Amino acid sequence: MASVIFVLFVSVGLVTPLVLIWGWTRWVQRPKPKTLTSILSLSGFALATSSAILAASLWAYAHVHPFGFYDPSLLRIYRWGTMLSLAGLLFAVGGAWRNSSIRWHALICAFGTLSFWILAASGE
Repeated sequence: MASVIFVLFVSVGLVTPLVLIWGWTRWVQRPKPKTLTSILSLSGFALATSSAILAASLWAYAHVHPFGFYDPSLLRIYRWGTMLSLAGLLFAVGGAWRNSSIRWHALICAFGTLSFWILAASGE
């Protein structure tokens, strides 16, 4: 069990931000096909990015304003982050069937942000 938690922490804290940056860099440099699957991959990647931005904003805000246990606003943020990640994962799975420059990046980032929100909520 400890090894699973360690792998999740490494994937959330190290792999997800690196793949996020690599994915946006790759998307800017490569040609962008206008197929349904590439649009789904881009949508999933954008939703995973917004979830990661929400997580980073929450982390920065929590240093200035500490949250209490079961703070309603904190739980609302957890819910929004989880929903963004789940929607990103669904779109990324829909876009993974055909070749796209960010199809695997979208899946990895959506799974990583979803793992973050689950770990954060379980620590509450």
